Amino acid sequence: MNLVDRVKNILLNPKNEWQTIAGETTDLKTLYTSYVMILAAIPAIAGFIGYSLIGMSLPIVGSYRVPITSGISGAIVQYGLALAGVYVMALIIDALAPSFGGEKNFNQALKTTAYSYTAAWVAGVFAMIPGLGLLSIVGLYSVYLLYLGLPVMMKSPSEKAVGYTAVAIVCGIVLAIVFGAIGGIFMAVPTVGLPSLQ
Repeated sequence: MNLVDRVKNILLNPKNEWQTIAGETTDLKTLYTSYVMILAAIPAIAGFIGYSLIGMSLPIVGSYRVPITSGISGAIVQYGLALAGVYVMALIIDALAPSFGGEKNFNQALKTTAYSYTAAWVAGVFAMIPGLGLLSIVGLYSVYLLYLGLPVMMKSPSEKAVGYTAVAIVCGIVLAIVFGAIGGIFMAVPTVGLPSLQ
């Protein structure tokens, strides 16, 4: 299945699409090169355009743009962390499976992670216009995709899907905080009255 059809189907018809995905034998390299690496680039590129090329308005400071070199390095780090995050989250989902009556299967966990992140990655396009960044909240639809995908992909009982999803999300939040701290080291932050570093 091509990228556009997969994105459309997972977002608009996730119950049926998870059944299709469960039967596919997609290896790590193919999943990354044909899906993850493409979609994970959306928030990084959109963020670079929004914050370094378009800029944002800040109270007191006025208009601010992240310096190009900082924006590029930040986008690269964000992209790299997104790619690593998919892998680490798949390890977590796989490790949690037996606790929720599921079966350990890293390949299925990787597919679950990659395809459930689709909404968040697509919503990353809103970072292109900093004033619309709040609209990226629609990416929370990824939580619902994960909830639907876990029982199908990891073969856990559907009655345990809420608990499995909740624990996976808590682990994902901790992972996001850690990765956010790492990424924050490389991002330029606007400061009042201080020149930005290049």
